[in-house]
Amino acid sequence: MLRFLTAGESHGPALTAIVEGMVAGLPITREYINEQLARRQGGYGRGGRMKIEKDQVQFLSGVRGGRTTGSPVTLQVINKDWANWSEIMAPGPEANLNERVVTRPRPGHADLAGAIKYNHDDVRNVLERSSARETAARVAVGTLARCLLEELGVEILGFVRRIGSVEAMIEENLAMEELQKRAGQSQLLCPDQQAEEAMIKEIDQARKNGDSLGGVFEIRAYGVPVGLGSHVHWDRKLDSRLAGAVMGIQAIKGVEIGLGFGSAAVPGSQVHDEIHHSPDRGFYRSTNRAGGIEGGISNGEPVVVKAAMKPIPTLYKPLLSVDLKTKEPFAASVERSDVCAVPAACVVGEAVVAWELAAAMVEKFGGDSLEELKERVNRWRQLVRQV
Repeated sequence: MLRFLTAGESHGPALTAIVEGMVAGLPITREYINEQLARRQGGYGRGGRMKIEKDQVQFLSGVRGGRTTGSPVTLQVINKDWANWSEIMAPGPEANLNERVVTRPRPGHADLAGAIKYNHDDVRNVLERSSARETAARVAVGTLARCLLEELGVEILGFVRRIGSVEAMIEENLAMEELQKRAGQSQLLCPDQQAEEAMIKEIDQARKNGDSLGGVFEIRAYGVPVGLGSHVHWDRKLDSRLAGAVMGIQAIKGVEIGLGFGSAAVPGSQVHDEIHHSPDRGFYRSTNRAGGIEGGISNGEPVVVKAAMKPIPTLYKPLLSVDLKTKEPFAASVERSDVCAVPAACVVGEAVVAWELAAAMVEKFGGDSLEELKERVNRWRQLVRQV
């Protein structure tokens, strides 16, 4: 099975991830992961931290000669801002614990609940790990999974559907290549140019107001074979696993599979996908309202996951809060922050969806090497077409 663990703080020395269970022989380069890390740092509306960091991954184990070896893969992303925090964040008794102390929890963050749960009198011990900076490690891990999926004929695509009050108009039958091209040309990963222009104006206005904006992004996975996940237990359902992974991204407050919440407002005849068959394609659907998953199992159609991201809770016009020590009311403390990070969250969404799909592929088909796994997947695809 595939599994991973990340470690590190926002202003610590580095973010580290260990991946276990990756097949041997998978081609992987630092450059490919760095491209995805750069995408995570991009997008109109980002804050000052992005001017400091230029994320680059290092392989510390599990990769030799450009291919995975089958042993645990250790990935590390250095925090350049550590140089400015080395005294405050030092792990030993030399740490300066009296500088940059945070006692004013910010509404919408993990600050207050985390400080109470772990009995901290300095909220920094919470915000350093709860920060979305941690997602750099998840993007690195997810890109490794993405490489595996691409070898197995699965392509991942993400784009932004909404920012604030502006929603993109996207043709439902738009080809993957065209959708990918349009999103790639956009500062906001939005395939609708007119909508993007309106989104930028709304972001600029929010910045002037000291406010922030959220939005909706969509992840599609093309080429996912029939049979990933299972109906037999709740925790083996593919949609359950995908929803949990995407909801685990910082600031995500809602997840949909396919038609999602829209299916509650229309009759069943407009929700369920009719089944067809042809000798060359086998079983297929002419619509994909289920988002490629039925009964917790992938059905061969593209997997479609949407997520709603709340506005960044750190505001330059702070909301009211209460000091953790004095209990006096104050304006919440301000850490360096973005106005809008929906495109960045979309890149993280691609990574976590890639991870869950790769894990499901390994679970179903098994194999210790890429060649073995590929052979099993290809044989399964042939069998499915003959059903």
